[in-house]
Amino acid sequence: MTAARIIEVRGRSFPPPGLGFPGDLERLTPIGGTRTHRVAVLVPMCGSAGLWGPSCISCAQLAISEVNAGGGIGGVALEPVFLNSDDSTVGDLEYELSGLVEDGVVAGIVGMSVSSVRQRLNKLLGGRVPHIYTPLYEGHEHTPNVFTIGETPSDQLVPAIGRLSRMLSARRWALIGNDYVWPRASNAIAKPCIAAQGGTVTFEGYVPFGLEEPAWLVERIMRTEPDIVLISLVGQDSVEFNRCFGEMGLDRSVFRFSTAIEENILMATGAANTKRLFAAASYFSALATDQNLSFKERYHAIHDGAAPALNSLGQSMYEGIGFYAGLMRQRDAGASGPISYASARGGVFYNNDRKACSTYLARADGLQFSILDRLS
Repeated sequence: MTAARIIEVRGRSFPPPGLGFPGDLERLTPIGGTRTHRVAVLVPMCGSAGLWGPSCISCAQLAISEVNAGGGIGGVALEPVFLNSDDSTVGDLEYELSGLVEDGVVAGIVGMSVSSVRQRLNKLLGGRVPHIYTPLYEGHEHTPNVFTIGETPSDQLVPAIGRLSRMLSARRWALIGNDYVWPRASNAIAKPCIAAQGGTVTFEGYVPFGLEEPAWLVERIMRTEPDIVLISLVGQDSVEFNRCFGEMGLDRSVFRFSTAIEENILMATGAANTKRLFAAASYFSALATDQNLSFKERYHAIHDGAAPALNSLGQSMYEGIGFYAGLMRQRDAGASGPISYASARGGVFYNNDRKACSTYLARADGLQFSILDRLS
């Protein structure tokens, strides 16, 4: 098996010393012979989604430190094995995870990846260990021992389309996304919602990961004269699209909306290119709640004030580790029922189709979000 990977962001290594990988995968021993409860933590470290890697790792590290400060799992320390979950390296991930699970090296998985990776891992793992899938996704995941704690289109997309249609008088919608399950499934839900608001879809298109020259795509979309563009592009692809959109001056007359644009994408896009841009999510760094203020203070303290920007996908990894710990403690106690877990936004998990959490609509103001409304 190959060794776990470290990534560089702004001259700093992630994970930082003392909070990082336990070593080469070949040297890890089965859990039964150690005083460690080991979990595979899947984070995209390259490719289009690699933009989110540092914040995901940093939030996971905070959660692990808090779980261990609280006694670990059954008095045993929780130890992460960080693995790259980018779509472009999924073959390597399958190989690594297969060995780790078969050899009893890891007891579970907490993962942030695109849905196509999750689906491949479902087939590989066959429910042998719990898999906590943390990000927003298309919904309807019912594979045994797979727990989806992120938002679905019914939480974000459906209420946001209604709110934006009324608030912006947006009737003509263009839909653009990467060519895989989440954008296609989300747009299948979006189209009847748009129609119910009296709107029409002027354009629908999908592109492979790795969108480097988006001008042709922006021009093609704009020929259909939309009022608003629903963007379901991942990470750096979204950055490239939004930069081009702003540089071409289209943000002066056309709105943009996404359920996957967060603070990292805003910073990479640049303040000059984020006008008329809206997002819906259950977490924004700007949330002015006691819970989030406390979370942000702990996050920056553990990383010595030099951590990556907080965002919904990073925070989802904090939740995922907390959820995993709660699930293991519940199973050890022979209990069942809803699972409450550490979160910066609050939430209770009943099942993959039912979670209690709030969703917000926000507008980009330069490099930050201003929260406009609570959607649910």
